[in-house]
Amino acid sequence: MTNNQSSFWAGVRAELPLLIGVFPFGMIYGALAMNSGLTHAQAQAMSSIVFAGSAQFVTSQLVHEGAPGLVIVLTIAVVNLRHLLYSASMAPYLKDLSLRWKTVLAYLLTDEAYAPGILNYEKEGIQPSSHWFLLGAGFTLWLTWQMSTALGIFLEAAIPPTWPLDFALPLTFIAMIVPALKTRPMVAAWLSAGIVAILAYSLPFKLGLILAAGTGILVGTALETRR
Repeated sequence: MTNNQSSFWAGVRAELPLLIGVFPFGMIYGALAMNSGLTHAQAQAMSSIVFAGSAQFVTSQLVHEGAPGLVIVLTIAVVNLRHLLYSASMAPYLKDLSLRWKTVLAYLLTDEAYAPGILNYEKEGIQPSSHWFLLGAGFTLWLTWQMSTALGIFLEAAIPPTWPLDFALPLTFIAMIVPALKTRPMVAAWLSAGIVAILAYSLPFKLGLILAAGTGILVGTALETRR
């Protein structure tokens, strides 16, 4: 097995534990998209093209409520602002790759792919085959998301509302975040962002999410600078 293949399969293995929460989340989206009035093709295409769970949930809800297109676009932009942070974090490791590689990895760079990817870079540094690790993690996530969406679309209303499948998403994020909390600034950023997110949860247009992210960034940056 070549180094590229070895790195790819290492990324696949690193992604597998996170799929426990991803699969039911995709099923919920598929069923919700059907209830919102989207067609089977539209719901599946959103998973293939947009490939962003939170944005897809928000879109389905806003379409169901008949929201204007501009409101949908602006709301999704706010929800997905965190991807700017992922990109900035990954940029130093990917800067020497070709445009083709950057395009593919940018498309696959979602929450659950970023977590194992950045941990691998921090542990191993930049190696000739490091980007294959991120490709393996991202592709595994993408494939799982497509299958879980398709299953949710197929089952539609057959999924009982009493099933607590939505709780899988917070568990997935906890599993991603905890291994990365290695320093006091990281822990402080996590706690401050979490507290603000809870206090500002009722703000409209997901503004609480942006406020929480900004707070966490400021606290973490300030403490890291002092240290």
